[in-house]
Amino acid sequence: MFTGLVTDVGTIRRAEHRNGLTRFEVVSGYPLADIALGASVMHSGVCLTVVDMGPADRGAWFAVEAVPETLSKTVLGGWAEGSRVNLEKSLRLGDELGGHFVFGHVDGVGEVISVEPEGQSFRVTIRPPAVIARYFATKGSAAIDGVSLTVAAALPNGDFQVAIIPHTWEVTTLSALKAGDRVNLEIDMLARYVARMIGADAPEGK
Repeated sequence: MFTGLVTDVGTIRRAEHRNGLTRFEVVSGYPLADIALGASVMHSGVCLTVVDMGPADRGAWFAVEAVPETLSKTVLGGWAEGSRVNLEKSLRLGDELGGHFVFGHVDGVGEVISVEPEGQSFRVTIRPPAVIARYFATKGSAAIDGVSLTVAAALPNGDFQVAIIPHTWEVTTLSALKAGDRVNLEIDMLARYVARMIGADAPEGK
């Protein structure tokens, strides 16, 4: 479980396909002592397991593996050497919950429609897949590439907007977003359960 508060931005140093898996080696600022084999680390919204690690110039490098299903349902399939990724280690008992509960399970890949400056902040409009558009509500929460954000506006056409403060813009990969980019989306777990309770997640026509 995570909070959606990015604690480091890592860089892919190698992406290698082997035996049906894709292995990503990530350079991070985390001290090597803070990384453990088998640990869960969120990578731009996707929870992956550490399978290897070692020292690096600015901290540690560690390796994770993704199956074809993960690559097809997220933006990970587009990662290559030099790609930057938002990182967050899993919550421990007693950690502060500063964002919202994020599980690292991507619900869909959205498309960035526009990025507009608003004074010192930025307003980003995102088009989610139609099947999950109903879950984004004004003032609700969403995780975009692993970053916990408040939905500033849910638009009638199914798009939604987030307003990003300068700090978040600077310390995550969101500052690189542009129209046409694809982003990992995770809906708020509360919205999921409310929809389940009222039957709104049932297939159309049932």
